Amino acid sequence: MDSSETFVWSDAFLLGYPQMDETHREFVETVNAMLTVPDEAFALALDAFAEHAERHFGEEAEWMHASDFPALQCHIDEHDAVMKSVREVQDLVASDPRNGVKTGRRLARELVRWFPGHADYLDSALSHWMTKKTHGGAPVVLRRRAAARD
Repeated sequence: MDSSETFVWSDAFLLGYPQMDETHREFVETVNAMLTVPDEAFALALDAFAEHAERHFGEEAEWMHASDFPALQCHIDEHDAVMKSVREVQDLVASDPRNGVKTGRRLARELVRWFPGHADYLDSALSHWMTKKTHGGAPVVLRRRAAARD
């Protein structure tokens, strides 16, 4: 693996719903771990991501069900597809660690590619929906300059 390959949190990912933003920060951290840990620690990083994703996606599903979010099924279907891939990679890592780690790193790179679009489209809509339902307005998002990094 190329050691320069990382996934770093950026304020560009902020959506203005604090619980979601914090969960998304954790998402970035757990995916980054899958990209950067040594091969012998990959299975643990994958399991940590799976645990995070179950909690993360479950929390969003609860919000969507409780608030009658209109795009609920589309959103849940995307989460389910991610979890299906994660479970398949976990099985491969357990049965064939060498190929499993390679496949797992590809999964992590795909999550890096997938996440911004998912967050910008589906999670942003959910953030707006939840803020309107709970506070009667749109979320306020304050971002540091694009060049700044955490």
